[in-house]
Amino acid sequence: MTPLQRYIAEEIAADHADGLLNRREALRRLGLLGFGIPAAASLLAACASQHNDQPLTSQPPSAPTTSAPPGSSAAVATTPITFAGPDNRQLQAAWAAAAQPRGGVLVIHENKGLTDHIRSVTGRFAGAGYSALAVDLLSEKGGTAAFTDPAEATAELSKIPQDQFVADLRAGLDELGRRVPDKKLGTTGFCFGGGLVWLLLASGPSALAAATPFYGPFPDNGDLSASKAAVLAIYGALDTRVDATRPAAEAALGRSGVPHDMWAAPDADHAFFNDTGPRYAPAAATEAWRRVLDWYGTYLG
Repeated sequence: MTPLQRYIAEEIAADHADGLLNRREALRRLGLLGFGIPAAASLLAACASQHNDQPLTSQPPSAPTTSAPPGSSAAVATTPITFAGPDNRQLQAAWAAAAQPRGGVLVIHENKGLTDHIRSVTGRFAGAGYSALAVDLLSEKGGTAAFTDPAEATAELSKIPQDQFVADLRAGLDELGRRVPDKKLGTTGFCFGGGLVWLLLASGPSALAAATPFYGPFPDNGDLSASKAAVLAIYGALDTRVDATRPAAEAALGRSGVPHDMWAAPDADHAFFNDTGPRYAPAAATEAWRRVLDWYGTYLG
């Protein structure tokens, strides 16, 4: 099991422990990942035990909010595109062009694929002056739209080799560079996509000048020495599972010598930026968006 596969499985177990998935649905989703009933039940029990042992600092899921998500008022509509990827594969993506681009941002989606929420974030970056591209990492499976069950999309993502993710994201950077020539490039990813930001940074030299991973697990033995990207890593203070990888990320960034900062949103949990999810925290999301745009304003232009 790869670290990203383990992460997806633990996320399902954590959602069950937090009451966001009932036991039957959690077992079904773990089954789609290849877990047998005994192994799945054992993972749920272990996660529930860890959850019960934690101090009672976590908050209940956020109530629906009527406030507009940060950056949405100026968002640009996205356009579906395709472009050539590795091994002659066609990659699908959402593209949003800024009127006068200051730079470009590669947006990396969560483990549900290229959803309307990720398209919205892509459009928000364009509205803020950064042309943005979100690659559908399920392109070779027909794209995210081919899956009516989000859990099946997640299961298919878990089967894709990490090297393929990196290759497809590098192709996305190449495409973004063609669309915003002579501009600096950054990348923002969320949850699973945040983990892919770290993998991309650890994969060797690239065109990236900046990166802002949101609550992404840092890869085992991740080496950032070849990266030149300035990194702002964002966490939720209540997200103890992903926060446990933060010291390794901080140590790797320190060794790399690149400009970096870390911010943990107080009273916010995993996936707090996703305004379509149960853990959405509007105040934390607004502050995170401000910090990301400030970071890109400094390191992208």
